[in-house]
Amino acid sequence: MRITNKIMQRNSLSNINTNKILQDNLTTQMSTQKKINRASDDPVVAIRALRLRSNVTEVSQYYSKNIPDADSWLQVTEDALKNTATIVTKMIEQSTRGANGDLTSDDRKIILEQLKALGDEVYKTGDASYAGRYVFTGYRTDTSLSFQKETKNISYELTEQLDKSALDNFTYVDSSAIEGWTAANFSSAAYSNVNESYIDTKDVHRIRLAYRDVDGSDGPLSLPLELSFRDSSGTDRTYTATTTGLSTDPSVYNVGSNEIKLITDTGELIIGDDIYNALTETRDDATTPTTNEGEIRISYAKSSFTADDLRPEHYYACMAHEWVSDASGNPVSPRTVASETRYNMDYLNGIVEKQSIEYDVGFNQTIRVNSTADESFNLGIGREVDDLVNALQKVINLEDLKSSIEKKISQTTNSYDLDTLNNQLVACEKALTYEKDVCQKRFEKGITSFQGYLDDTSLAITNVGTRSSKLELIESRMQNQKTTFETLKSQNEDIDITEVAIQLSSAEMTYEASLTATGKIIQNTLLNYI
Repeated sequence: MRITNKIMQRNSLSNINTNKILQDNLTTQMSTQKKINRASDDPVVAIRALRLRSNVTEVSQYYSKNIPDADSWLQVTEDALKNTATIVTKMIEQSTRGANGDLTSDDRKIILEQLKALGDEVYKTGDASYAGRYVFTGYRTDTSLSFQKETKNISYELTEQLDKSALDNFTYVDSSAIEGWTAANFSSAAYSNVNESYIDTKDVHRIRLAYRDVDGSDGPLSLPLELSFRDSSGTDRTYTATTTGLSTDPSVYNVGSNEIKLITDTGELIIGDDIYNALTETRDDATTPTTNEGEIRISYAKSSFTADDLRPEHYYACMAHEWVSDASGNPVSPRTVASETRYNMDYLNGIVEKQSIEYDVGFNQTIRVNSTADESFNLGIGREVDDLVNALQKVINLEDLKSSIEKKISQTTNSYDLDTLNNQLVACEKALTYEKDVCQKRFEKGITSFQGYLDDTSLAITNVGTRSSKLELIESRMQNQKTTFETLKSQNEDIDITEVAIQLSSAEMTYEASLTATGKIIQNTLLNYI
């Protein structure tokens, strides 16, 4: 075959261009430090790069965002629970002090103030939030656990689902005969005949509702309290409570054997003997797992909420009625419903959904980050404080009354008045003895109750700590996986700079040599060979 100069020129230019392309590719690799610039450069590397990049992105999301976010949420939760545990522990300390029978009046006043302060503080930690989300309110992260201010324009119709463990017995001391005593009226007809026989005690059965200051049948919703349960014979019973007001009324704790009475201001349901006995016999049937035969339902309404009262929608099946209000936030007259919202109505069917918030923290792996209010912020804590405060206050009032009577006796010389005052003093001392005994027993019971609440809080702290420890292990594993995937990604995509530099230098030398050789060859023509 005859090789012409034209063929030699074309071949030389083609080889020069090939060398130039190789040099350009190596230069691009040196500048980008990547093996390929487009998928067509090496489809296998490109496909593997897409998979590895996807893995790195996913692991980075877990390790750099989800895990730190989950850890922060758990930390906020743990801090709040520890604060609650500290408060409840102090309540136990005050209860232990209050159970001492040798307290002075000043000691009681100090304990009273301490308990009030602790009661005001215990639920505030439940409004802890992280990144604008409340951590103890389940899925309702935009709703605080407690009311932030006094609420006048909303009424709740709620149902408490209890069992016979909610039944309580206590001794009521009727000292109303001397409670209105003053130095000016001691000789009036209402007090002149008072003696120790006027002081009496009564054993009372009750269920303490979750709230005080509840509505009676004359409330905005006109909803009387109803108590319903299934007795031991399988018969469904429903009772409607009569409503009474001030707990200082002597007849307030007197109920018929088949009657219930609601004390609206204290939130106490007083139960007659026959109903109480029937309630104590209720029990759940283990053979019917979907039905709780031992359940005691109490339905009532509440329309006045103060700041730091817990919101019912986080605990009970309830319906919120929001009233049309004026500029001051007071319901207009006549009351008009603006909206109605139902919460947790499935609770009435035995369906309780655990509102767990979970984060994806690994490949096909999640972790729960939240704790719900019912795990530690029990409404019984505040109600137990109410009982202790009321018991202490009664003792303190009687001690002050006793001091007033003794002072009046020291200033009196009339023998008839002295006899009257001494009889009143004996009555006061009898009432004080009874109230001290009741108070001491209440504080002893308070120790047990608060210890139970502390155990619940400690369990919640333990659960959070367990999840935090698990998260640490996951974080360590994600860190290792992130390092592994980034190494594989680098090995697949990144060049070996030393190797590419040598290849580029070789390509440059080859290119320059090809230019020199081609220059010499092109100088020759056919005449040089004739």
